[in-house]
Amino acid sequence: MLSSFDASVWRVIFAINLPLGALAVYLLVAKVPADLPEGRRRLDLVGAVLAIAGFGALAYGLTALSAESTGQASMLASLFAVGIGVVGLVVFVWWEARQPNPMVELSLFRNRPFSGANIATFFLYFSLSAVLFYLPMLLIAGWGLTSAEAGFIFLPLSAAIALLSGPVGKLSDKLGARLPITLGSAIVALAFAGLAYLSASAIHAFWAGVFPAMVVMGLGMALVVSPLSTAIMTAVDDRHSGAASGINNAVARVAGLMAVAAMGAVAAFVYASVLGEIPPGSIPGYGEPVATALPAHMEAARLHASDSAFAAVAAITALFCVFSAITAWQSIAGAKRKAA
Repeated sequence: MLSSFDASVWRVIFAINLPLGALAVYLLVAKVPADLPEGRRRLDLVGAVLAIAGFGALAYGLTALSAESTGQASMLASLFAVGIGVVGLVVFVWWEARQPNPMVELSLFRNRPFSGANIATFFLYFSLSAVLFYLPMLLIAGWGLTSAEAGFIFLPLSAAIALLSGPVGKLSDKLGARLPITLGSAIVALAFAGLAYLSASAIHAFWAGVFPAMVVMGLGMALVVSPLSTAIMTAVDDRHSGAASGINNAVARVAGLMAVAAMGAVAAFVYASVLGEIPPGSIPGYGEPVATALPAHMEAARLHASDSAFAAVAAITALFCVFSAITAWQSIAGAKRKAA
């Protein structure tokens, strides 16, 4: 009985959402004033279906490409799914451009600061999601850390955002959003480059290597989160602020979805390439625990392949963060100078 309880007790943590959700509903109903209707609008159900189908097929195809047992027929099917997803998203854009009440107001993307902020959001959150998904797999299945130890990598991000978002928001009001977003993205890129170096060099130092890099990453993200919201909201008229916020949130969520799928294919490819001549199935895949002890040479090969796979993921995400920083600097407005 006790062992069964211990094995499932982690699920209880999700119960915290129930009182928080109830409080949110109460505050929404009791404290938030209702918006005045602006006219009759119809739901864009076709656009919703096209978006779900496009992103769903794309995510499925990229995820299937990362499967170790993928043969030629399965790979072709995965590539076909990716193609269907791309076509679906193209049709989605075509449909939205022709609707009087579209789900996504595409005209907002003609606004350079708005487009730039969303591009920066996509690449930054793509990188963040990929690292936070695949790093614990390396630490637990590759380096042999416990789940509790690996969980500490999430602490700096949460703490930094909670403690620094307020001061950073006030600072961005004075300096403008461009500088903190650019600097924060560059800092995150530096942290991910450090993780790539640690993995590629087989430096298995958690507290002296990985954790400090995650602290740096948390500081970088704390510089970005609040100013990025400010950049999005100030880039459009007040009447479009709700749509702009929704689009930016969707961009961040889609980035996370695509990151897990796409970087899974990268990790699986590098992992298999490094293993080379070792027969498939004789060694667990990337991030999979070892059920029985492997011979020393196979365990060494598995660890080297795991390090190499994550190093590739971290290096790509570091480059994406650099691209996010460049995009932010080039497109987001800086502080407005006061007239003399």
